[in-house]
Amino acid sequence: MGIDASEGDTADRAAGFEAHRGRLRAIAYRMLGSVADADDAVQETWLRFAGSDTGAVRNPAGWLTTVLSRICLDMLRARASRREEPWEIHLPDPVVSAVDRDDPEHQAVLADSVALALLVVLDTLSPSERLAFVLHDLFGVPFAQIGPMLDRSPAAAKQLASRARNRVRANPPVSNVDPGRQRAMAEAFLAAARDGDLARLMAVLDGDVVLRADTGDGPWGPSEVVRGAEAVAGRVTRFSGLARLARPVVVNGAPGYLTVAQGRPFSLLTVVVRDDRIVEIDVLADPDRLDLLLDGRVEE
Repeated sequence: MGIDASEGDTADRAAGFEAHRGRLRAIAYRMLGSVADADDAVQETWLRFAGSDTGAVRNPAGWLTTVLSRICLDMLRARASRREEPWEIHLPDPVVSAVDRDDPEHQAVLADSVALALLVVLDTLSPSERLAFVLHDLFGVPFAQIGPMLDRSPAAAKQLASRARNRVRANPPVSNVDPGRQRAMAEAFLAAARDGDLARLMAVLDGDVVLRADTGDGPWGPSEVVRGAEAVAGRVTRFSGLARLARPVVVNGAPGYLTVAQGRPFSLLTVVVRDDRIVEIDVLADPDRLDLLLDGRVEE
């Protein structure tokens, strides 16, 4: 049986869209900091693409980026309007992978990863600042294309990106040491945490270290931000038993640890190392959210 013209057109559109899906998803994840929301935004972009007359579109990649970006902008604005608690204690969705995986799928995940700490900084930006920065600085979209998405001039879009860039530079979200040293520092931190050794913890923590704990309704108690080496070390020593259950993982390309108890993910921790000190610790300790993110793919 042959394929009629409409079926052929749909298949061609789907194939054309799939060629751009990876990039669109990468943009959406950085824009939204949520795997589920990113997938929703990409799906909505596909629906609009499938239902539009795109025969005259000369630049499908640009058309799709514009549509996706406007969808993400609407989602960010809706999120901001209903926000009821400080956003700094809500961690973005992490991308978690095994340490020892060396297959092509794993390498693709690492190549597409973005530091969780960068997503935390991006969450402090306004929706317009975030869109301008992500599109221009991370994906090279020109301001001439970004301005109309925001109903602003290219010059105004450039200003928004500059303000966002200054915020990112003030809170460097990535490590400045090699991956091996990052993992060694993370292991030293975990060993001290397992032993409840306050002095050893203080030795690996930067004086201005920040710990963010996003617990949702999880077992860590209220979500909180703890600042300063002494306060953070004291907080960590209270969970030495939990630290003993942690296993190494890669979290958005950085060293991290997943704790599993009774077959269920319990907490996920990642660190940022700078100048041989841990400057940031992010903990997602909401089992329900971890269940969704990991899709039950954990082993004792």
